[in-house]
Amino acid sequence: MAATPGLRFLELQGVEVTLHPYDYDPRADAVGLAAAQALGLDPALTLKTLMVEVDGKPACCVIPSDRQLSMKRVAAAFGGKAAAMMPPPKAEKLTGYHVGGISPFGQKRAVPTAIEVTACTAPKVWINAGARGLLLGIAPDKALAVLSARALPLVA
Repeated sequence: MAATPGLRFLELQGVEVTLHPYDYDPRADAVGLAAAQALGLDPALTLKTLMVEVDGKPACCVIPSDRQLSMKRVAAAFGGKAAAMMPPPKAEKLTGYHVGGISPFGQKRAVPTAIEVTACTAPKVWINAGARGLLLGIAPDKALAVLSARALPLVA
């Protein structure tokens, strides 16, 4: 496997994934949608990793690349009153990844994580592997298990 922290984390957990490199475009308006298009994948199953703050505490949301977060649902999912996007420099420092390559797997500091429930019914989803231009394919139930994540409604 490649040597991102996320891939090393999954390897240590005994989780097999498929790797899907693509040409990353830093100018893309929506990185997840660009990745789905580059790989010919369904955007609803190509998931983006978004770092948020709920009542000032960090959390991780993994949602379809063609959808937007509902901050009201995010706050409720993590038992808080208010949610906001984490500023990119803070997200990079917390996760150890660069924006555009943030993975929920192998972050420097584990934080509560939720995956959009509608994506969890598919046999396989694609999530950033921890580098710009590299997705991994994984069964949603495996992702939920290794992340100790919950499948919850997060999108608007």
